[in-house]
Amino acid sequence: MTHIDCSEFSPELLRLFTRLPRTPRRDLYAFLDTAHRIAAALPGPLAAALDDFRSRGNTDGYLLLRNLPVEPDDELPRTPETTPAPLDRPLLNLEAALAVTGRRLGLHTGYRELRAGTVYHDVYPSPGAHHLSSETSETLLEFHTEMAYHVLQPNYVMLACSRADHERKAATLVGSIRKAVPLMPEPAARHLFEQPVPCCVDVAFRGGAEDPGAIATVKPLYGDPSDPFLAYDRELLAPRDPRDVHALAGLSKALDEVTEAVYLVPGDVLIIDNFRTTHARTPFLPRWDGKDRWLHRVYIRTDRNGQLLGGERAGDVVEFAPRG
Repeated sequence: MTHIDCSEFSPELLRLFTRLPRTPRRDLYAFLDTAHRIAAALPGPLAAALDDFRSRGNTDGYLLLRNLPVEPDDELPRTPETTPAPLDRPLLNLEAALAVTGRRLGLHTGYRELRAGTVYHDVYPSPGAHHLSSETSETLLEFHTEMAYHVLQPNYVMLACSRADHERKAATLVGSIRKAVPLMPEPAARHLFEQPVPCCVDVAFRGGAEDPGAIATVKPLYGDPSDPFLAYDRELLAPRDPRDVHALAGLSKALDEVTEAVYLVPGDVLIIDNFRTTHARTPFLPRWDGKDRWLHRVYIRTDRNGQLLGGERAGDVVEFAPRG
C-alpha cells in the first residue's frame, strides 16, 4: 500500500499532538524524545503502515500519508522568506506529524553545513535561488538521491505540505529502482553494480569553494544484486569513463520510464525511501504574496547500511564526510 488516508485518525492524532511541547526548537531533543513516546500510541493501521515501510519498503519507493490534520490556510503564518525558523515559532500540526511519524521510522538528523545545521527545514520558493537548491521554483529540480555523496546519507526524506503552490502544478517526481532495474539493459545494470563513479556535492557542502569538482565517489547500484539500492544524481554524478557514461544513460532512461508524479496538497506527508529512489520537483510560479508553496522537511536515519554510529539521538547534527 502506497497511499494511506488518515482522515479517520485526525481526532486521535490531534489529541496526541497536544502532548508535544509547543515550541519545538527551544529544546529539540526533548521535543523529539516526547515524539518517540507518542509514536508508540499511533493509531494501529498508521503504525503498521510505517513499520512495514521501514522493514520492507515497497515497489513505488514512497509512502504518502494523506488528510493529516493541518491548520486552515488563514490560520497559518505567512510562507517563510528566510531560514532558519525563529526559535519561538509555535508548533504547526504538520511539524508535529513529522515528529511523531518520523520517530516511528528512526532518528531525525541535521547536517552541519545545511540550513545552519537545523533539523526542521522550511521549503519555500526564494528569488534567485541556486538551481540545485530546494528553494528554486521556476526551473526543474532534477532527479537526485538526497546526499548520495554523504557517508551519513539519510534513509528517508520526509516532506509535509502546509501550502500547495497556487496553481497546484508542482509535482514531486519519484523514480523507484525496484521498477527501473527490470527495464535496464542487463550489461548496463551489471556494469554499474558496485562501480564507483566520481560525484560532485551540493553547494552547501563545498566548503565555500566555487566548484571543487568531484570530491566524492558514489556507487549508483549496490547491495543485493537481486534488489539493489540506488544512488543517483543527474546533476552531480560526473562519470569520466565512457562505459560509465553509457551505463548511467541506461539507468537514467529506465528511471524516466518509471517516474511517478505526486502532487502534494495541505495535510500530506510524503516519505521517500532515499536508498531505493531518486526524486525531483517540477517548476511552478510563485506569486510572492505570503501564500506560496510551503513544505516542511526532515531527514531520518536508521541503522540500515551503517548510517548510525552508535549512541546517537534524534536531533543530532552530523558533520560532512564525502563517500570515497
